[in-house]
Amino acid sequence: MNIDPRSASISRRDFVRDSSALAAAAFLGRLAEGAPGAEPAAGPAYVCRPLLTAALDFEDVSRGHPKPFDLTGAALESARLTPETWRLEVVADPFTSEQVKEPASLAKQFTIADGTALDLPALLELGRKRGVKFIKAMQCLNIAEPLGQGLWEGVPLREVLRLCGPLRNVRRIYYWGFHNDDPGQLFQSSLSYTEAMETPPGDLPPFLALRLNGEPIPLKRGGPVRMIVPWSHGFKSIKWLQRIVLTNDFRANDTYANSNNDPDSHLKTAAYISAPPKSLAAGQSATVGGLVISGLSGLQRVEYWLRRRDPAESPVEENDEFFSHATWVPCELETPPADWSRILPAGVSSREVLGFDPATGQPATWPLRYSMISWFATLKDLAPGAYEFRVRAVDGNGFAQPEPRQLAKTGKKAVAVSRFEVK
Repeated sequence: MNIDPRSASISRRDFVRDSSALAAAAFLGRLAEGAPGAEPAAGPAYVCRPLLTAALDFEDVSRGHPKPFDLTGAALESARLTPETWRLEVVADPFTSEQVKEPASLAKQFTIADGTALDLPALLELGRKRGVKFIKAMQCLNIAEPLGQGLWEGVPLREVLRLCGPLRNVRRIYYWGFHNDDPGQLFQSSLSYTEAMETPPGDLPPFLALRLNGEPIPLKRGGPVRMIVPWSHGFKSIKWLQRIVLTNDFRANDTYANSNNDPDSHLKTAAYISAPPKSLAAGQSATVGGLVISGLSGLQRVEYWLRRRDPAESPVEENDEFFSHATWVPCELETPPADWSRILPAGVSSREVLGFDPATGQPATWPLRYSMISWFATLKDLAPGAYEFRVRAVDGNGFAQPEPRQLAKTGKKAVAVSRFEVK
């Protein structure tokens, strides 16, 4: 069972209306075409999410008070969060210690004090020469569901750092953005020098994002400029970017590292249930669906396990013995659109998007690495009773959730579960 290509425009109203209508029509049409003989009475049907989330429809997990997107007028300008007032400083860290004998140094720094800080026109000009585009899902480290997915455009971090000329004693890149004037609410992150400067050809580099879905990034999504680290959870993709510091300090400075999180964890291949049924009538079919993120190890398949349960029993804890006796059934995956011009913003060709074959304009892998697509499974012929439905992703190395990660603070890894009744 496949899902036909779906339309997606960038205006929020048209985007949601067109994408949802086409997805529902394609999905229900294929159910009817592929049905041999009489089918059970139709129950709930899962409608695939648009491949691109409208900018203002992303879930928001911003920290601090007041939040930057609540500022207006002079306060917004003073915070340097308008296109005209935005500035980026790139400086060397003078830090030394018993372990760090020499400080980092740059041939050229960019500061507000001397009037050399980079402004938006300078970054846009660099983007015209060295810009990149790619589709990325945004997911926080410890949050139950993905926040959204967009086509991000901008300038690789390495191109900005090259403006600084020769670098000495630089081992790590620290960066942060505006949050407010309270130092205790500063939110920051970091990358190694190699992660910032060296990316295998065709892979996705960390970059300074300027556009989302073909438009300037809204303030609520971290504009005018935010960092995007393709392989990582959202805490690395700092919003309202304003300062980059090159340091010889080898330690990560990530805010998340202070709460026992793994600051170097990559996106985990994982499946999520979006709209589980709460109850069904006996003999009624239902389509359960959700999203799956293709993380660092790629995606091999999504599979589900449905079992009868005693309504009075306690929830089953995840453990290898329990899952090893389960019968897991492959789910269907959303197929790539045949016509990407109906998905991408006007004027953007899939041939110029990283992760796509520049000759054919089709994805080099599916799902695209660090992106998400829909999965679904049709349930039918269920007898009355209480049921438990679980879904998990199996990555390209053959690891099924929650493997291979054992630590709780390395990204969402738990097997999603839903319970419902058939009456």
